[in-house]
Amino acid sequence: MGRDTIADIITSLRNADMNRKGTVRIASTNITENIVKILLREGFIENARKHQERNKNFLVLTLGHRKNRKGPYRKILKLKRVSRPGLRIYSNYRRIPRILGGMGIVILSTSRGIMTDREARLEGIGGEILCYIW
Repeated sequence: MGRDTIADIITSLRNADMNRKGTVRIASTNITENIVKILLREGFIENARKHQERNKNFLVLTLGHRKNRKGPYRKILKLKRVSRPGLRIYSNYRRIPRILGGMGIVILSTSRGIMTDREARLEGIGGEILCYIW
């Protein structure tokens, strides 16, 4: 039985957000590195660096929205895993959902790599819908 690395990333980010943590450590794979690049580019995380410990690579992510936050707690990140190992969800480029009218992003796994919904629509390709982030 394999591990679902995408669900691990989503769960780690959600737990860090709920517990007001500033950093998250996740296992480094090609898929996780590509998803982290998208999250960096879209501004959901502030920084990511690679860390090696006993011949295992990890990514240390810094959540930037926690630095000077005051007042009552409100979750900033909302993440939802869509396609999972037991049920894959695919979409062509015309039917890729828009999250909050385009304010959120959909991360897709396409034949040209992992990309956001906007990039997939521009290139005219569909793929497996990995997760929603808003």
